[in-house]
Amino acid sequence: MNVEVSPSRVRGAVRTPPSKSYTHRAILAAGYADGANVTDPLVSADTRATMRAVEAFGGGVERREDDSVIDIDGFGGDPTVPADVIDCANSGTTMRLVTACAALADGATVLTGDESLRSRPQGPLLDAIEQLGGRAESTRRNGQAPLVVEGPIAGGTVSIPGDVSSQYITALLLAGAATDEGIDIELETELKSAPYVDITLEVLDAFGVTATATNTGFRVDGGQSYDPPGGEYAVPGDFSSMSYLLAAGALAADDELRVQGAQPSAQGDTAIVDVLERMGADIEWDREAGVITTHQSSLSGVEVGVEDTPDLLPTIAVLGAAADGTTTITDCEHVRYKETDRVSAMAEELTKMGASVEEAQDTLTVHGGETTLRGADVDGRADHRIVMSLAVAGLVADGQTTIAGGEHVDVSFPDFFDALAGIGADIEQA
Repeated sequence: MNVEVSPSRVRGAVRTPPSKSYTHRAILAAGYADGANVTDPLVSADTRATMRAVEAFGGGVERREDDSVIDIDGFGGDPTVPADVIDCANSGTTMRLVTACAALADGATVLTGDESLRSRPQGPLLDAIEQLGGRAESTRRNGQAPLVVEGPIAGGTVSIPGDVSSQYITALLLAGAATDEGIDIELETELKSAPYVDITLEVLDAFGVTATATNTGFRVDGGQSYDPPGGEYAVPGDFSSMSYLLAAGALAADDELRVQGAQPSAQGDTAIVDVLERMGADIEWDREAGVITTHQSSLSGVEVGVEDTPDLLPTIAVLGAAADGTTTITDCEHVRYKETDRVSAMAEELTKMGASVEEAQDTLTVHGGETTLRGADVDGRADHRIVMSLAVAGLVADGQTTIAGGEHVDVSFPDFFDALAGIGADIEQA
């Protein structure tokens, strides 16, 4: 689907969708439990993949008609061997979290995904499962899906790098509580995207499971039961998705734009508020009400490290292209291993729109002072975050911007274009 974005002003109020990161973890945590209700979830292509995995392991999943609640009948920490291959579609979070869950089953589980997911690294997690006594193999012996995982594991100690994906750590913590012995995770390198592990710890605590940071990594005791108070868990708003709305406000709100659903949480991507403040945006966060208000502002370039906030790179790159001066995004090599190489994707697509961009292995530099954004035909790279960030750029580009692959917003923000149109953006979907 192509999406056409014309120069626009935005105003009014808009609600951010629920957090994808929290929803994934809550669905699987409810699966590990005897059962639980997940309220205010994000129902998207990615989270539906996690629901299917819970069902494959012997759980039951039922969505209310308005998707306000997911009723989950769990498998009580004892997943059955799936009767068929688990297709994780395009969801890397699903594949990694479910890979560790599969290591608890008494038999072999096969996991696969789409072409993009089959190119993403899984090797360190497979090695960790082998260290715990399970069998975990890439069918092509390249550390990528399709995967074959066989258990059951009893727990133990694993050594794993922390600079490839924090999702490996999350997967082991979630599964470790259901083992007999628990799991000690020793990090071989510094942990990147650490706030995502903080999210995991927060969700585990909400489900009655204790896991802690240690001097060398993390520890989760075995034999624990997942049991949220009242059998219910509420998902907070998603700051990764919110970043596009806040950027739209800072670039194109001629009055004010109020973004709702911004209650504080462990999400690292709350850093977008600080980034905008540093760039000079007129922005105010009422934390108690969960509302952030932005106005169109004159922005200046800054240096931002995304070691812990990789999903913000596309948004920051667009803000840099519209700002005065130079914006330098550092610590971003791991952002190359997402749905697409987001560093190269943003460099190439913003260049099509007239931006002056320099790309290095671990750095993306955007020279906003040398940039006049113009409308262009751009490729969303089948990546929801590339699509949404380019749509924001289109709001302030000279002329029409046509984005290929607009349907991929379904991964994390299914109503994104409707939300933009609702606050005044000139959007056409074809």
